Amino acid sequence: MPSGDANLSRWFAEEVQPHEADLRVYLRRAFPSLLDIDDLVQETYARVFRAKTAGKIAEARPYLFSTARNAAYDLFRRGKIISIIGLAEIDRLPVVEDGPGVAEALDHAHELAILHEAIGALPVRCRQVLTLCKVYGLAHREVAQRLGISEHTVNAQVALGVLRCRNFLRARGLMSERAR
Repeated sequence: MPSGDANLSRWFAEEVQPHEADLRVYLRRAFPSLLDIDDLVQETYARVFRAKTAGKIAEARPYLFSTARNAAYDLFRRGKIISIIGLAEIDRLPVVEDGPGVAEALDHAHELAILHEAIGALPVRCRQVLTLCKVYGLAHREVAQRLGISEHTVNAQVALGVLRCRNFLRARGLMSERAR
């Protein structure tokens, strides 16, 4: 096994796999209608591996959860679009596009990548607090207990993180000067 593969395997074992139980709980809670969580977890792992080899991951856990959420959304979209229709009837089907156009989807993906970059540029404590509050939806009290800090510090770090992310996005033209 080449050393790159060994490093990737070690990274996965240390940074991704320990979060599998939390990921499964999150997916069951966020998407209760999903029947096969195992397939979704495997698809998520495949996407995370591809992103890691492309050098797109700053922090494994937030990337893992957002990738799982996106994979679940993709699964729902595919399920909504695909239907079983006889080939003889295919020429009678109306053509209706139900999703965003390619340009709009690419623009959204670009904005998300820049937001991910903005969060990655935050100081470590600020990034941890902002991620736990805004990405995972934990209450400020729970974040304070987890990190061993006061709720006041959590509030201050969230405010600082949001302000810095806003400035980061504004500097890249993704937010107007008037947006608060």
